[in-house]
Amino acid sequence: MNFRRSAAALAAAVAVIGIPAPAFAAGSSPSPAASPALPAGLYGHTDPKYDGVWRQSLALLAQHTAGVLPAAKAVDWLTGQQCANGAFAAFRADAAQPCDAKVTVDTNSTAAAVQALAALGGQDAATGKAVSWLKSVQNKDGGWGYTPGGPSDTNSTSVVIGALTAAGEKPAAVLKDGKSPYDALLGFALPCSGEDAGAFAFQPDQKGKLTANADATAAGVVGALGRGLAATAAGEDGGAAKCSGSGKPSPDRAAADGAAYLARAVARNGYLTSVLPGATDQPDYGNTADTVVALAAQGGAAQARKPLRWLEQHAEAWARQSGPAAYAQLVFAAHATGTDPRDFGGIDLVEALNATGPAPQAANSGKGAGDTAKSGDSHAVWWFGGVFLVVIIAVGFMLSGRGKRGQQP
Repeated sequence: MNFRRSAAALAAAVAVIGIPAPAFAAGSSPSPAASPALPAGLYGHTDPKYDGVWRQSLALLAQHTAGVLPAAKAVDWLTGQQCANGAFAAFRADAAQPCDAKVTVDTNSTAAAVQALAALGGQDAATGKAVSWLKSVQNKDGGWGYTPGGPSDTNSTSVVIGALTAAGEKPAAVLKDGKSPYDALLGFALPCSGEDAGAFAFQPDQKGKLTANADATAAGVVGALGRGLAATAAGEDGGAAKCSGSGKPSPDRAAADGAAYLARAVARNGYLTSVLPGATDQPDYGNTADTVVALAAQGGAAQARKPLRWLEQHAEAWARQSGPAAYAQLVFAAHATGTDPRDFGGIDLVEALNATGPAPQAANSGKGAGDTAKSGDSHAVWWFGGVFLVVIIAVGFMLSGRGKRGQQP
């Protein structure tokens, strides 16, 4: 379920490659340099103008799934980024100033914020305005593009589906010209034939051709299931994923077909690779984490075991350098598979995430989740105990369109 593009991604690309880099390809934060005066409520140590809403949303959602009550000022910083029309923006020239006509809002940042704020609770006004805005920019094919009016793509449509679900909506009932988000997703699904059988494309090319994209496939699987960034494992172990059927599949069938593609992609090495111009192939940690979530959500934790084990053994340095969004993605992967995020290959992901921002109000010392922060004058919070571990998504690199970066698993 990776993300982002536009000016933010372009600026990030100069500074990030591999581990410091494609904040988007590997799920790290794309800010090019540390800011001398960062907001007290912010997670991460780089300028929030490029990815503040995205990384803050993932950090708060990951904390929630791990049973951590975020600092009220962290929640307030996120809600303070909402524009008057209800949307959020990926890029803000000055994140401390109100939105103006020059601010380009986007569906991905808005949907991520909705998922985080809905999980925390007490933010109905903010999430309601955001969802209303998302509905207002739905395309005629039932999907969403990155920016309002842009052509629909798998990743944007999927993250919005997650936001609708988190806000208590039924995505299948959110229609534009009689088309639902699932209609749009199915239009990006490849048939069960050829080496890319079952994959999702980011979006059709100019000739209408669909090209398999692992990033988009991980997003599409979760979206087709009607789930969000913090998806949990399927109730039953579905066994090895297989691509089957002919003709236009149902959303569940498309999710199973997409999972089959992802399972093949990680079968050899346990990870996806990211191919960047002028660079050798390298592991794509962020999309591998997204793949863990997708495989577990569709077919159960056992289906995601191999890429999960690879992340446990290899992702520490990437997460440490990439920041809160990366830690959040690993937390999501742990959550989706029932793995303890406080002992992820010997690493306490929750403690590491907490250390990237303001100290939380409270934290469960072990597994657990609950309804967390309600910001406002009283910052009243009701926290219901429950045993959960944590899950997913983070961030995929794009210069002009997330899916235009071909990934070669």
